[in-house]
Amino acid sequence: MSAGKNGLKIHVVSETPFMMKGQGVHTAFVDCVDLLKNVDDVEVVVNDEGWGDIMHSHTYGLYYFWKGRRYSGRRIYTVHVIPDSIKGSLPVANLLMPIVRWYFRKVYSYADICIAISPHVESAIKDLNAATKVVRIFNPLPVEKFRRTPERRAAGRKLLGLPEDAFLVLGVGQIQGRKGVETFLEVSRACPDLNFAWVGGRPFGIMTEGIVRLNRLIAEAGQHVKFPGMFELEQMPLIYNAADIFLFPSFQENCPLAPLEAAAAGLPVVFRDLKEYKALYQSPYMKATDTAEFIALTKKLASDNAFREQGRSISGQLLQQFEKETIKQQLIQLYQEVLKSKNHNNRTIA
Repeated sequence: MSAGKNGLKIHVVSETPFMMKGQGVHTAFVDCVDLLKNVDDVEVVVNDEGWGDIMHSHTYGLYYFWKGRRYSGRRIYTVHVIPDSIKGSLPVANLLMPIVRWYFRKVYSYADICIAISPHVESAIKDLNAATKVVRIFNPLPVEKFRRTPERRAAGRKLLGLPEDAFLVLGVGQIQGRKGVETFLEVSRACPDLNFAWVGGRPFGIMTEGIVRLNRLIAEAGQHVKFPGMFELEQMPLIYNAADIFLFPSFQENCPLAPLEAAAAGLPVVFRDLKEYKALYQSPYMKATDTAEFIALTKKLASDNAFREQGRSISGQLLQQFEKETIKQQLIQLYQEVLKSKNHNNRTIA
């Protein structure tokens, strides 16, 4: 697709294809590219494919700074990660925090505009006093990609090695303390009659916070618990379809994609009761304040069909807020404003 006479050429940048595909930031990057490729008069170049009118980055490493060198006044960065995101992800996070805060201030300030994907992210950017403009745009969700079908369910169960009559409780995320893996395992111990699967990897390897403890707990888990590792992005709709309940016991999130993808696949989703979600979600959601409530809700969802249908309905209402057509228009409008502002400044200088 090439840009028309009045079109835009957007350079979308992310380091995730090179190093960490098994995380939500990579999914958001892929969804952004797919969204823009379906817009008339917009041409999309990705990473080393070329250059554009505007750079829109989803990651914050040296590649972001390198690619942004030609885009003074035209740098947009979607903020998926804030300093608090390293808590429970890496060891000695508190000792690293001053350096982390300094680095993220540099990252945010390098962008002419930072897209905050949630109110909590917006507050974190402003708390660092970064020299950037902040706008709030949610992550778009391609609902049709995850929609529940018998074919997807059968294919997902084949991938996980589950029979059709098995009741599956699913968790998705990196295997680290921050994601609530230990809570998930405690629920599995309390529900030995159900099947559990946690899909995700360890992007930080041996640097993962609590890796020895987590490995021990995983090794001690019952036969009804699976940790099958990571799947390709294209397979994840099948994995969600294979499940009956989705638990999301994470302790820190910004605008997580996994629970929304699960909701799009028709699953009742149980969140941990976090203040970030109260500010983020415009619709009610099912939540647990502690492990005991996660266990109680899991048991009730598994045994009560009417309650499970109610949970599906509650999850479905969350999706309206992340409707991709609305978010697509917000992005295009932002790109046009940035380019217009840059062109105006150039004429003023000239």
